[in-house]
Amino acid sequence: MSDLHKAIAEGALATAGLLDASAIDKAVALAARVASSELETIRVLFADQHGILRGKTIVAGAFASLFTSGLAAPSSLLLKDTSQRTVFPIWSADPGVEGGMAGAGDILMLPDPDTFRVLPWSPHSAWILCDPRFKSGERIPFSPRDVLKAAIAKLAARNLALVVGLEVEFHVFERVDTKLDHASATMPGQAVQTRNLSQGYQFLTETRYGEVEGILDDLRRNCQAMDLPIRSMEIEMGPSQFEFTFDPADPLTHADNLVMFRTMVKEVAARQGLHATFMCKPNLENSAASGWHLHQSIVDPASGRNLMMPNADGTLSDTASGWIAGLLAHAQESCLLTTPTVNGYKRYRPHQLAPDRIQWGRDNRGAMVRGLMAPGDTASRIENRVAETTANPYYFFASQILSGLDGVARGLSAPDPVETPYDAEATKLPESLLSAIQYFDGSAFYRAQLGDVFVDYMTRIRQAEWDRYHLTVSEWEQAEYFGLY
Repeated sequence: MSDLHKAIAEGALATAGLLDASAIDKAVALAARVASSELETIRVLFADQHGILRGKTIVAGAFASLFTSGLAAPSSLLLKDTSQRTVFPIWSADPGVEGGMAGAGDILMLPDPDTFRVLPWSPHSAWILCDPRFKSGERIPFSPRDVLKAAIAKLAARNLALVVGLEVEFHVFERVDTKLDHASATMPGQAVQTRNLSQGYQFLTETRYGEVEGILDDLRRNCQAMDLPIRSMEIEMGPSQFEFTFDPADPLTHADNLVMFRTMVKEVAARQGLHATFMCKPNLENSAASGWHLHQSIVDPASGRNLMMPNADGTLSDTASGWIAGLLAHAQESCLLTTPTVNGYKRYRPHQLAPDRIQWGRDNRGAMVRGLMAPGDTASRIENRVAETTANPYYFFASQILSGLDGVARGLSAPDPVETPYDAEATKLPESLLSAIQYFDGSAFYRAQLGDVFVDYMTRIRQAEWDRYHLTVSEWEQAEYFGLY
């Protein structure tokens, strides 16, 4: 153990100040654990700009070197849109992004020992999450975990902390055609063909749960084995649609949990000939849209007191009022972070248990922000129902912290709650990804909070996706014009 401690403490990461004493001790203990285990491979990963886990797999014998030197990966992984195309000119003198990312040079993957998980569905292997950094160890302005850490620090500077709870909807289908023929290996690959595991539109019906209990049990057991704080497994409205909920945790822990959960669900399903998708609104007959509902409480970190608990007369606390007002004030410009895909904006429809305008209501599932607060209720919280389940959780949580904190800091007051959210006169949410890009690009708030580099980076990636989308000839256009003209 002393030799191992010396190697890590004197390694490149520690001498560069990238591992403090606590991290070194955790790394030593973890490396010793792996050395004495039957693990064969470690998947060294980071969450990219889309919240997708990427990285390399090393043999267990090389694990200690991860904490002495880190691991390199091509910087171009951070410069791709959802088609996996690199959308920045990395072969030119000016790659269009700061930090020397020309030529697909390397970045550094800095491991976090607290994220280590043995994979119950692949017990010879484990995951560890990393922070992508420049080779120097300097933070990358758009590194997802670091963006969230910076937002959490701003909250802590005001002696506040955020506690979040997750409700995540998704689909699991049977694979009918895996699309592994050569012609389907396009960029992106052709979508697999599927059929339902169960019929839908029997929300929370017990017999429907019984029909799919096998796969839900598998997913639940994997959550528990990985210490993901699963709370419930539910039959959602649509065919083959489910919702998993998780106990409250701090934002960084739950952002890590969410990327692990999404990846676990897809990997476990694939091993059983199934296809799991967190796509918001699949183009399948009779399918329902999936949303992501984020519960939020602001607490005093010293005492744990819930600052969102209403006053004795039921009126909002100043913290709750300011937090809600901040979320509403910045909702339009936040949509690029809460709803990052073309597809997600097709969920914003009235009378569909999804919001379509910017407002809040008391225990109202049609409002964007649902207030769940009562005098004396230590679980008092709000639920933001705006996000789609594809959202990068690090960016999504950062947007909530920065927006809510701005409302509190400026002493904003929430408007009156609505009772009929689809009839109320209120500002609409953006109706397309293009609109969201424009709001975010023009946001003085996010340019001040996250920096021009981050805002320009995100708008460039999402603009590339929008351009490919709107320049593609659709089935609607073919049906509308091909025969008529």
